[in-house]
Amino acid sequence: MHCSHSLHKHRQRTGKEGQVLHRSKRGWVWNQFFVIEEYTGPDPVLVGRLHSDVDSGDGNIKYILSGEGAGTIFVIDDRTGNIHATKTLDREEQAQYTLTAQAVARDTNKPLEPPSEFIVKVQDINDNPPEFLHGPYHARVPEMSNVGTSVIQVTATDADDPTYGNSARLVYSILQGQPYFSVEPQTGIIRTALPNMDREARQEYDVVIQAKDMGGHMGGLSGTTEVRITLTDVNDNPPKFPQSVYTMSVSEDKVPGEEVGRLKAKDLDLGENGLVAYRLIDGDGMNVFELTTDSETREAVIKLKKHVDYETKRGYSLKVEGSNPHIDSRFLTWGPYKDEATIKISVEDADEPPVFIAPSYTYEVEENAPAGAVVGRVHAKDTDAANNPVSYMIPRYTDLEKFFSISEDGLITTTKPLDRETQAWHNISVSAIEIGHHQDAKVRVNIKVKDVNDNPPELASNNEVLMCETVSPGKVIETVSALDKDEMDHRQHFSFSLAPEVAHNQNFSLTDSRDSTASIYVLRKGFSRLTQDVYFLPIEINDNGFPPMSSTNTLTIRVCSCDSKDTILSCNVEPYVLPAGLSTGALIAILACIVILLAIVVLFVALRRQKKEPLIVFEEEDIRENIITYDDEGGGEEDTEAFDIATLQNPDGANGFLPRKDIKPELQFPLRPGMGRSEANSVDVDDFIKTRIADADSDPTAPPYDSIQIYGYEGRGSLAGSLSSLESVTTESDLDYDYLQSWGPRFKKLADLYGTKDCSINDVDDNEDS
Repeated sequence: MHCSHSLHKHRQRTGKEGQVLHRSKRGWVWNQFFVIEEYTGPDPVLVGRLHSDVDSGDGNIKYILSGEGAGTIFVIDDRTGNIHATKTLDREEQAQYTLTAQAVARDTNKPLEPPSEFIVKVQDINDNPPEFLHGPYHARVPEMSNVGTSVIQVTATDADDPTYGNSARLVYSILQGQPYFSVEPQTGIIRTALPNMDREARQEYDVVIQAKDMGGHMGGLSGTTEVRITLTDVNDNPPKFPQSVYTMSVSEDKVPGEEVGRLKAKDLDLGENGLVAYRLIDGDGMNVFELTTDSETREAVIKLKKHVDYETKRGYSLKVEGSNPHIDSRFLTWGPYKDEATIKISVEDADEPPVFIAPSYTYEVEENAPAGAVVGRVHAKDTDAANNPVSYMIPRYTDLEKFFSISEDGLITTTKPLDRETQAWHNISVSAIEIGHHQDAKVRVNIKVKDVNDNPPELASNNEVLMCETVSPGKVIETVSALDKDEMDHRQHFSFSLAPEVAHNQNFSLTDSRDSTASIYVLRKGFSRLTQDVYFLPIEINDNGFPPMSSTNTLTIRVCSCDSKDTILSCNVEPYVLPAGLSTGALIAILACIVILLAIVVLFVALRRQKKEPLIVFEEEDIRENIITYDDEGGGEEDTEAFDIATLQNPDGANGFLPRKDIKPELQFPLRPGMGRSEANSVDVDDFIKTRIADADSDPTAPPYDSIQIYGYEGRGSLAGSLSSLESVTTESDLDYDYLQSWGPRFKKLADLYGTKDCSINDVDDNEDS
């Protein structure tokens, strides 16, 4: 399209009748310029031409272009005013450009006319295909939906100009997904196209939708998108048991609550639509078995409700119903939504323990009955078909003292007389064991010991009765009652009387109240505790039982000193009377002083004993493991305080019987023969020490605390000889010290000492030999 727009200040146009028309004076006259987009020609496309009325064509006018894209996209010939587009334009990037044109003098660049704006519009072509900006799509629709049910709406967009031509006019069509679904051409709404689409047959569908511009005509551009449609579940399938009859078995030794078997109805639906509820609806085992549902596996669980017995009934039948709890009313006509199955349960035989006829037994046996008295009989039988014989025994832990025994036929007898007062009830167990098998059963046997009147009554209280010296005759000083270990009949009562030997005493009398109590009266006055302070009153008590039992009990009555109000002051024969002038504070002070003195004495004695305790080594300690270091030296012969020689001269110490404070003596040894006072008086210290050593070595009652220890063993592998100076003195030494002479002058003194000592010893020996 080539448009040339001329601009004139004065232009005349001739009308149809030749009339000259005069236009108003304008600097610029033109319309909008148009340029087609995506032009790919070899030359720049001519957009239009600008011309001013002042332009006489002599080249003195210069055209200037400014605005959007001026100089880059759009260029103008400054002499002719032709505008060209130098680049390919895209309407989708920019639909129009606003430019400004002005005519100026070429030599002075002065504007000849005011500038004016014009618009260059980019004309659209169909160069953009439709696009689905939100694809791919996912949609859900219930199964079994009616034809035409809306599934989802898809929308495509086209970047071309919707106001120009058909470049942006879209039409939708379905490329994949027929005949199940359809799409509305104008709106893009996808709808179901087939009835009764079953999720259980096919759950997902992949549909391809196309959008085409140019109204769907030939040459239009198109775009596609995928839609995945999932059929959601509805309850359109009833539950169904895979089998019509199920076979199960249960052993007769099973306990209630144990599982017998499982079954499950299949439902092709999902979620709550596929839930199945189970219940027992018929059968002779409805009271023996129960049905529950496993919450995880959704299985029907048959459990034992009551014990079954193979010998009584060997088979049961149950009818189970499985139904959907959630039913869709739209599909009621497809029902019923339930199914039934039959369960055959057989009872298996088991080796059962014997069964006692009674759950427990209660017997009575008389007290003091002789050994072998019959208590009662228990009976158990084998319920199995074999009906094996049964033996009985009493577990010892239920009859620790072995009061009872049981025979092979279940007869329980006593093994010794029973005492009701010691144990009134004996609760034992009896085991019944099937011979030849390990099965056993236990039953409780409660044995009551019947009471026999074999215990005499006794006074209920053994407390003394306190009586004032000034008691008046006829006064009741005590009311006595009695106790009996035997059982008392409700009509039975105790009777009281004085013993025959005191029946006519002049001091006290007794009156039986006939209500199992008796009153003690005083017969005279003038009691004195100085004359007699205690009276013993024997009382006979009879229980009136069968056979009657009686006993004589002594009531102790003590005479006491009382005041004018009969308040007891003292019951002693010689009461201790405190000095009248001694106050309570003085007594407390005296007691405190006594306690302090006693504490001082105890402390002094303890300190004295601690000082006298010898330094001993405990028996469990090893002397060789204790090294005691002494850093002070003795005073030699001049030290008279280190050891008292008088202790060696003690006559009492010479006989070997000086008491030892470190141990407790257990045995006493006789004096050795030949020891007497003459040895004790001897001042021969050497003999005394040897005697003490010999006594200590032969004393087995204590370790040798006072003996001399000899350490002559250095251990294995020691290169040194014995270090004991005691041993070196008392034994003959074969050491040769001549090598000390070769050690030089530093060891000369040591060599002289040992050499001299050896020589002196030898000289002495020679003199003695001569």
